[in-house]
Amino acid sequence: MKGIKIGNSRVLESRESADGITIRRRRETPDGKRFTTYERIERPNLAVIKSSGARELFERAKLANSIRRSVGKFFKSEVELEEIIDAVEDRAHSLGESEIESRLIGEFVLDELAKRNEVAYVRFASVFQKFKTLDDFVKILEQRRQKGQE
Repeated sequence: MKGIKIGNSRVLESRESADGITIRRRRETPDGKRFTTYERIERPNLAVIKSSGARELFERAKLANSIRRSVGKFFKSEVELEEIIDAVEDRAHSLGESEIESRLIGEFVLDELAKRNEVAYVRFASVFQKFKTLDDFVKILEQRRQKGQE
């Protein structure tokens, strides 16, 4: 919506999301136009330590693109992808550290995918763990079956 100033709007309704991290606000401008904003609690910056040793700030959008590229269209909706990213980000922040290895973030993603979609799990694992042969796929499938029997 072009030209709407949030500062001039009034809040009609506020709702906290189930996760307690996002607030949805329904707003109205002085001229009667209505719109919705979503506010997320700002957390301290989290640095990601890449396998090369380089450090960069954690970016939700970058993680989302990585998951989308490797998994494809195995999600029911964008909301499901956002839930996965929320869970991964929550786990990363719950460690209480200002830095986290990218490998650990990948493992958190795998944990979330394992709960939701086995094919998406295998696809992400194949990229994350850099599968080179069919044996790599067989090994991960056997590991999943063993975990399923536990």
